[in-house]
Amino acid sequence: MEKNEVTIIGAGVIGLAIAAEISRPDRNVFILEKNTTHGRGISSRNSEVIHSGIYYPRNSLKASLCVEGNRMLYNIASDHKIPHRKTGKIIVATNRREAVELEQLHANGRENGAKDLQMLNKRQVDAMESSVQAQAALYAPDTGIISVHDLMNFYLTRAQSRKAQVVYRTEVLHIEKEGSHYRLAARHDQKEIFEFSSAVVINAAGLESDTLANMMGTDYHLHFCKGSYCGLSGIQPGRVKRLVYPTPDANPMGLGIHLTMDLNGRFKLGPDATYIDRKEDYSVDARKAEIFYRSVKKFLPFLKKENIHPDMAGIRPKLQAPGEGFRDFVIREDFPGFINLVGIESPGITASPAVARHVREKYLGE
Repeated sequence: MEKNEVTIIGAGVIGLAIAAEISRPDRNVFILEKNTTHGRGISSRNSEVIHSGIYYPRNSLKASLCVEGNRMLYNIASDHKIPHRKTGKIIVATNRREAVELEQLHANGRENGAKDLQMLNKRQVDAMESSVQAQAALYAPDTGIISVHDLMNFYLTRAQSRKAQVVYRTEVLHIEKEGSHYRLAARHDQKEIFEFSSAVVINAAGLESDTLANMMGTDYHLHFCKGSYCGLSGIQPGRVKRLVYPTPDANPMGLGIHLTMDLNGRFKLGPDATYIDRKEDYSVDARKAEIFYRSVKKFLPFLKKENIHPDMAGIRPKLQAPGEGFRDFVIREDFPGFINLVGIESPGITASPAVARHVREKYLGE
């Protein structure tokens, strides 16, 4: 291979965003994906929410890349007709303690650069969402929803138009440094093993990104955190117009059970957050419907148990173990030309165009 060749491992939303950003006719970019098509892992099992950057610690990559990515993503979606809607979001407080915590969240979001945040009193919440019960709320107008499938298709089409090539059903088995390049061994479709070299390797392998990184002697360890969703039936479309989130716990694994909707107006609750053994288990326990009902009935009093049914699940690749505090994205050149993206969980989809630009500018010097 030529020295200008780049290998991206993983064709999820992050790998595809990077491919779209760095590809050009005079650079050979290859995207390796173990599945039969792109976006089959983390990227296809999520809330499809465009986050505004409220929750994350100031100056973290999650905060800065989320806020930057929010603006970029709306521009991309508008310019290229990717289905999306700026729904807005309210984070609700049901008591005085939560109202105080919302004020702190408001201040944190403003410091992060989230736009047009507004504290609401009970009367304003009632006027905005009459079916939601809250003493106060934080309104984030720049939160929205997007078709992640269409977004990934856009990234892939742009990358391919700039001469990038994607190779499916190919699993990387080994990576080692060889002079100025990296030698990779991969298996195609569980049969043929082949080797190739690459001047630059970008590891965007999602749930397996730590495994790929550790082939070069690093010591990353991801923890699988499962998030289950429940669908809602029997709810009049448009009864709630915005996403509705609870005030988060002091040290949450997630953001609490919340109400979201898709672009067709279908509602769902979730996700929750449960650490699991390291396997891709996407089953949803039928008992989640009762648990979710108890969690949201205080601020969504119109819901009945019979409205809620188990739906889907996703898995977050968390760097923090159970009980540990905040851990930021890892986007790091651990060896010259070997760039690892590890622990890219929420708000990864929102941040994806900003992550891609960050990789290009910081590590490819462009």
